[in-house]
Amino acid sequence: MKRAALYLRVSTVDQHPETQLLDLRQLAAQRGFTIAKEYSDKISGAKARRPGLDELLRDARRGRFDVVLVWAFDRIARSVTHFLQVLDELNHLEIEFVSFREQVDTGGPLGRAIVIIVGAIAELERSLIVERVRAGMRRARLEGRKLGRPALELDREAILRDRQRGQSLGQIARNYGISRTSVHRVLTEKLPVQAAVPKGPLQRLA
Repeated sequence: MKRAALYLRVSTVDQHPETQLLDLRQLAAQRGFTIAKEYSDKISGAKARRPGLDELLRDARRGRFDVVLVWAFDRIARSVTHFLQVLDELNHLEIEFVSFREQVDTGGPLGRAIVIIVGAIAELERSLIVERVRAGMRRARLEGRKLGRPALELDREAILRDRQRGQSLGQIARNYGISRTSVHRVLTEKLPVQAAVPKGPLQRLA
């Protein structure tokens, strides 16, 4: 018998999830699922952080249920991109997804086809993001812009003087607005050894 997680969401505190809950409980009973836990949020779907959904995904990663039941697609995700991310993660965790309104079940042939399409779209989105980043880096190089974090310009002699005067690494770091690690690196790095210049005849006679 499969363990089911029910997820419900209403947009405002004036709405009640009882209708969604009743439909999902009946759906679980019809399919012979045991309800492992019910998760709910009273929050706008546009919000990125949702306690109920976050808890559901954490429990999914811990293997606490086998299938997720929702009343409709728009109950679980704030956008198409977010919906694809959630569905893709559930698929990788081998957890089925069932939507009551859309009649989509990733455990069936049509549902498995949807998972394949979702995976392809998610992979395409990741590839497009990578390509945009690479294109931006190429453009920056062509324009002569430096990539990465700018190198720190430190007054090594001043830092050494402050250390010799008894200041701690923390005090020096605060004075120069740098990390203790940077201070330690400055204090331990070796100065380049200058090659000895042989003395000329006049220098030897001096």
